[in-house]
Amino acid sequence: RDRHPTPTFNHILLEQLQRKTNIKMAPAKKVKKNAESMNSRLKLVMKSGKAILGYKSGLKGLRTGKSKMVLIASNCPPLRKSEVEYLAMLAKTQVHHYSGDNTELGTACGKLFNCSVVSIIDGGDSDILSSKE
Repeated sequence: RDRHPTPTFNHILLEQLQRKTNIKMAPAKKVKKNAESMNSRLKLVMKSGKAILGYKSGLKGLRTGKSKMVLIASNCPPLRKSEVEYLAMLAKTQVHHYSGDNTELGTACGKLFNCSVVSIIDGGDSDILSSKE
């Protein structure tokens, strides 16, 4: 009975508040804002630039050196993702891990189907290639 019980989350929070330390929460809005800005940039690329949708075509674009940037959906299978990343590294191409899944990536491109890999050939009027997020 002399043992101290294991501290629960509430006890730890109370202890931190007593010490007057700052408790920081995860920035949820910034992620949403970045996703929205990436969606708008992607929409502009689809309108004014040139992009290839799909895994096989994206790999072709990387192999021929036409791709300037590759977007990979969050739920892309790990083996496929690593293959795209490897070819992008060889081609010295930017890789952006898209925060949404393949359905959201397809929708952001203005298509009514899923897409796990988008390869951007020409940025058009968009600043997607110059931005580092």
